[in-house]
Amino acid sequence: MDLYELFQAVLYPIVVFILLIILVRLVGKKMLGQLTFFDFVTGITLGNIGGAFVTSEVKGNYVLLSSVVFAGMALITGFITLKSVTARKLIEGEPIIVIQNGKILEHNMKSIRYNQDDLVMQLRDKNIFDMTEVDLAMIEPHGTLSVIKKNAKHGISTELVRDGRIQELNLKQLNKTHEWLYNELMKHGVKDVNEVFLAALNKNGNIYIDTRDDKIEDVYKVKDDDSLIE
Repeated sequence: MDLYELFQAVLYPIVVFILLIILVRLVGKKMLGQLTFFDFVTGITLGNIGGAFVTSEVKGNYVLLSSVVFAGMALITGFITLKSVTARKLIEGEPIIVIQNGKILEHNMKSIRYNQDDLVMQLRDKNIFDMTEVDLAMIEPHGTLSVIKKNAKHGISTELVRDGRIQELNLKQLNKTHEWLYNELMKHGVKDVNEVFLAALNKNGNIYIDTRDDKIEDVYKVKDDDSLIE
């Protein structure tokens, strides 16, 4: 066994995987169905270049090991993003607001390489042809556009806690303090913010709290015929 070739077989796919994540983040947010021909060709080319680099540097049966390492990196990344909010934001990104209070935020659009034509097209996909109807719009990490119309503004909820972490910016925008938040959690029987999976406040002042321990006593299973059994 050649240790140098073994080292190459393990290292190179890891390097390519990390570079692909960085390049994908730089390219911007678009769903597969919204990719232009140029976007599509660019994505395919990036993948081919990465694959060609590994196969040209890694010899013989070690190529199979490189494939396993690459797949392992994908699985590890998925697990990390599931457990860590910070890693999820770093790797997958986070929602970017492009319209707020009816005003287009050009700076946010430029930061994700998102242009006016993309915005108008995605609004049309949602049967919105009048910009004055839109109160809030944001690009989700997977590239879709989420829209809140002005006549539906009462339905907006703001996250206060996500996965045990206080959303400081949201709390500040609501002019709420940590003391207020802790008091609200205590009212719902929550003594530690780390117990909270999700907490959100809607426009009516109602707070929704979901803890990690749902305390569901009745467990149901689904049969093949879609009926529920205990």
